[in-house]
Amino acid sequence: MGSLNINGQAVAVQVEPDMPLLWVLRCELGMTGTKFGCGVGICGACTVHLNDKPFLSCQISMSDLNTQKITTIEGLQGAEAQALKAAWIDLDVVQCGYCQSAQLMAACALLKEKPHPTDADIDAAMSHIVCRCGTYPRVRAAIHQAAKRRPA
Repeated sequence: MGSLNINGQAVAVQVEPDMPLLWVLRCELGMTGTKFGCGVGICGACTVHLNDKPFLSCQISMSDLNTQKITTIEGLQGAEAQALKAAWIDLDVVQCGYCQSAQLMAACALLKEKPHPTDADIDAAMSHIVCRCGTYPRVRAAIHQAAKRRPA
């Protein structure tokens, strides 16, 4: 039995200590916005925030989670998130959509850290997420647009 802080709520789960957070979210809690891609930390599809920093949920087990604040795509909020979601729609970023929750999670963390990122900042922050459709130019443009729209 363990307790997690997910999207601002205490959530009790009864799982094995070595179960990855990804499976806790998807299988135990039904939070399927966080995607399974490779399971070995290469594709980035499972990106969530741990204490407001992007992290691959397939790479951390229940026994490694203490009091970390976990944010998933279902709980992503704030000025950065709103600006990014609007830019994603305006620039028609999504194609298949599989990587989009991870892209938004990483982009939101970037804008919180660097409100006006350069192309190099964006490339560095987003490089761990594989997009099968190749929407990288639109992702970059959307992040720049969100940075301009975001209230100060």
